[in-house]
Formats: sequence, C-alpha cells, structure tokens
Amino acid sequence: MSQFRDAFLASIATAILAAAVPTTGANAQDSGVHVMTDRAKVFRIDAPADTVIVGNPAIADVTMYDRQTVVVTGKLYGTTNLVILDKNGEPIIDEVITVAAASGDMVTVHRKGERFSYSCAPNCEPMLRVGDSDASFEILNKQSGQRTDMSEKAAGVGN
Repeated sequence: MSQFRDAFLASIATAILAAAVPTTGANAQDSGVHVMTDRAKVFRIDAPADTVIVGNPAIADVTMYDRQTVVVTGKLYGTTNLVILDKNGEPIIDEVITVAAASGDMVTVHRKGERFSYSCAPNCEPMLRVGDSDASFEILNKQSGQRTDMSEKAAGVGN
C-alpha cells in the first residue's frame, strides 16, 4: 500500500509541476474551436443556420440551441471539423474542432502498464477517462450507470 501511495504522490507532484511550466511556440491547432472532453462551449454565429455537419461525431457533439447559437461538447480526444450552412447552402462556419483532455484538476497514475485517472478538486476521486485500464473504466461506468438509474427511478423519470 505504501508503494501505491508513494507512486500516487509522485504522480501528483509531476502533474503539478507540468501544469506550472508554461509552454511556448505555436501549435498547429491554434485556430478553430478548442473544447475539453465532457465540457461544452457555446458561441454565436453571424447568420441563421440551416444545416450542421460534423466530420466525426465521435469526437464532438454539436447542437444548435437556436438558429444562431451553437453548443460544442467534447466527447473524445482528437480533431474533426464543423461546417454550418445557411438556407442557400452557403457556408457560415467551416472550422476545425480540437478536443483535448481537461488537465487542471486531473491526476493520471501509470502503474504496471495500466492508466488510472483521478479528478482532484479538491479531493482525488476516480473518474471515467478513455484510455484508462479496462477493469477500472468498466467498474466506474457500471457504478455511474447504476447511480443514474437510481436517481431517475427516485425522481419518477420514465414512469
């Protein structure tokens, strides 16, 4: 148990140091829409939308709140594109969407070839993150689904 605690504390220290060191240089993805996984970003467009096209809907979900308000939600890490057309088929938006992992309050532990992720805001708790060990991800996913089911039943949703 002491080895796990030491490895966990070392990972936290590494994450804190990495967050504190500024990065320099231009990124190839400096333009476009940047959103983190499991977070949404809202923006307005200049003209009313008629058609919304997402290159890879597994990476980002795009919802029109109204005809000029776009909500982009990050789903998986990666890059895709967003094209929004007006009623005449003319492009209003043609942008790259880059989805990255949230890192400010997250700690990643690598142990024996497996990865475990924790949300540490302020206490560290296990979190679901694509790429974590299969067993850990499956357990958290199952528990999360059961908790949602219990909440929905208690609230009378679906009855």
